[in-house]
Amino acid sequence: MTMSHAVPDNDRPPPVRAVFSAVTWKEIAYLVSNLPLAIVGFVYAVVMVSTTGGLSVTAVGIPLLACGLYLSRQLGRLDRARARGLLGVRVDEPTPVPGPKRSGGFFPWLWTSIKDPVGWRTVLYQLIRLPWGVLTFTVALTGLFVLWPVLPYLVRLMANVDRAMVRGLLSPSDDLERRIAELESDRGVVVDTAAADLRRIERDLHDGAQARLVALAMGLGLAKEKLLEDPEGAAAMVDEAHGEVKLALQELRDLARGIHPAVLTDRGLDAALSSVAARCVVPVKVAVDLEGGAPGNASRGRPAEAIEGIAYFVVSELLQNVSKHAGPGARGATVEVWRAGARLMIRVSDDGRGGASPSGGSGLAGLAERLGAVDGVLVVDSPAGAGTVVTAELPWRDRDRDRG
Repeated sequence: MTMSHAVPDNDRPPPVRAVFSAVTWKEIAYLVSNLPLAIVGFVYAVVMVSTTGGLSVTAVGIPLLACGLYLSRQLGRLDRARARGLLGVRVDEPTPVPGPKRSGGFFPWLWTSIKDPVGWRTVLYQLIRLPWGVLTFTVALTGLFVLWPVLPYLVRLMANVDRAMVRGLLSPSDDLERRIAELESDRGVVVDTAAADLRRIERDLHDGAQARLVALAMGLGLAKEKLLEDPEGAAAMVDEAHGEVKLALQELRDLARGIHPAVLTDRGLDAALSSVAARCVVPVKVAVDLEGGAPGNASRGRPAEAIEGIAYFVVSELLQNVSKHAGPGARGATVEVWRAGARLMIRVSDDGRGGASPSGGSGLAGLAERLGAVDGVLVVDSPAGAGTVVTAELPWRDRDRDRG
């Protein structure tokens, strides 16, 4: 008869735990997979360069080189995806090479494809990765059996080298690529801002002028019915409708001013900003000087309509913030607009309670996004209890050249 004896808790072996963390195992998987992928990439790069180089004297060599660089881009995309999944490297995808239609024809597209820096950097990456892949494969695989106490340190060191290679050769690291990425982001901001403006205009029309005009039409219909049997009542209703017409016209004027004020088109920033300042709850001094061009630059006058409109709405929004948030202690505000070379500078300051911040989804954050969409800058200096100074900077474009 066999008897089983209970094992005391303090005599039980510890639970089985993973020797390495999940991050380390991912790095090991990346290093082991380096070799087969490096062999494929090296063979492709050597065959592509040698074949297209030998055929470059013929009519088919250059198009083959363009196609080979395009396929190199696809290998680079695979390597970036592998680095994201196993090494946690976040590398943006480079901008695609424009097709023949967008490039202006076959030969401009061919030239753009041949001098594609992303494709050539990928070819270089595939060529230098083979010896590195042999080293990482050997160390990672044999280290699991021989060097496992120090393997995590070796793996992290080699993985960091791979991270540096991916960032250096497979990322859109040149200034043009970064600029394109910024412009794509700014385009999204512009589209979102335009959609929000359209929704605001639709809401203002629906809730304001449209509702008032509907009530006006109903009132005139009732007055028409009472015109013969109750002339005095009909006259009173017509007088009331006349008042509604004035209010509707005023709302439409306010809405048009919010879209693009006529005074801005007719008389420029000085008059338009003076009109905005007159509606502020605190006294506002306005100073506009647009004659300060860069030395040797004879261009004078008003900026391009788009820049002028953005400057107007920036000042209008900032003065609304002064009216809402400056506090009862505010005695006045100042608006300064001047040209500094190729930039249009705006400074709006007040002596209110301060504490304004562009963070937290405020109106200042929206202004900063709008300015950023046209290469502008917004700087806020607002210490608590010491007033607020907001400086905005816009690119200057001459109106005549912009129209041309």
